[in-house]
Amino acid sequence: MEKQELIEKINEVLAEEFEKEVEEITPDADIKSTLELDSLSLVDMVALIESEFGVKIKGTEVAEVKTFGALYDFVYSRMNA
Repeated sequence: MEKQELIEKINEVLAEEFEKEVEEITPDADIKSTLELDSLSLVDMVALIESEFGVKIKGTEVAEVKTFGALYDFVYSRMNA
């Protein structure tokens, strides 16, 4: 999957799941504040990304991924590892 395709798919999936407009999800935006995530919904987001894209995300890695741009890079690198 090309990176731009991946970005669009991640944005679609997250916008639908967390009832946000796709336009709100930008590379520099903070994931937690944009999606209004608490610790439980953060776990839901990780599970969703893992199931949709076939990647594994450890708890320590989640803490490092703060923006959507970082999330795109992380998922893309895992899919192409």
